[in-house]
Amino acid sequence: MTTPSLPMTEPLPGLPDRVTIYEVGPRDGLQNESTPLPVEVKVDFVRRLLAAGLETVELTSFVPRSWVPQLGDAEELLELLGPAGLGQHRPVLVPNERGLDRALERGVTSVAIFGSATETFARKNLNRSVAESVEMFAPVVRRSLDSGAWVRAYVSMCFGDPWEGPVPVDRVVDVCLRLMDLGCDQLSLGDTIGVGTPGHVVRLLDALDDAGIGPEQTAVHFHDTYGQALANTMAALGRGVRTVDASTGGLGGCPYARSATGNLATEDLVWALDGLGITHGVDLEALVRTSTWMAGQLGRPAPSRVVRALAGSG
Repeated sequence: MTTPSLPMTEPLPGLPDRVTIYEVGPRDGLQNESTPLPVEVKVDFVRRLLAAGLETVELTSFVPRSWVPQLGDAEELLELLGPAGLGQHRPVLVPNERGLDRALERGVTSVAIFGSATETFARKNLNRSVAESVEMFAPVVRRSLDSGAWVRAYVSMCFGDPWEGPVPVDRVVDVCLRLMDLGCDQLSLGDTIGVGTPGHVVRLLDALDDAGIGPEQTAVHFHDTYGQALANTMAALGRGVRTVDASTGGLGGCPYARSATGNLATEDLVWALDGLGITHGVDLEALVRTSTWMAGQLGRPAPSRVVRALAGSG
């Protein structure tokens, strides 16, 4: 039996004609890995992703090594990537002004901050309340914008929290407004533990739109803990969202929320977009080769169903 390398194209009305894939594999995909990877492997990973056509790749995080040991080589990674590996579409995560200083010293021109919709996770992740976190982010955003950098605001736990349970939509909207009022260019809604469902996604996006944060400013970041990531993405696209976070191979997790499993796999997203005739610019076969290679580095198969189907058919 031959497995097709591309799906049939059957568009659906009401969806965008183009989607930007925001690749988080090198940062969110690797941050929770117990297997330490040499920085040279990470550099090769990024270069393979860029060669596969992924234009936006989040490279690393400028957090203390004691917080996230796997990403403690951020400076070395950027130095090895060189100028060709940086630019407006190569964001890095910065937790505070010290992290921003380190990033700017390396020539970074796109940064991301990482807030929380819940008090418990804000305390566990940043050792601050939600309000204190926003206060900490304010100078980071201001200085980033003053330097000409593009700024993204992540909000985690938008759909559920392992300690607090379901998160009210109005609370999520409030935190999103506080962060976007700082001047951020883009908002990424995180389903950190993967409990969201399509109706919940639509309700939150509609509430944000009513509050003045439209889909053109919004990205979605779904984890696939309960197999809902792709369905939730389709719901978001139907509400006008055009930027989707994904991780090559479906890698990912959060060191501060053990119930957070892998991200939406970039290959699974690309397969779905191809079937819908939505432009994205990514070479699926090259991406599958990259995931298969990374799975070898990590010593286990890629979680992505598309990777398993296509790699197994070769």
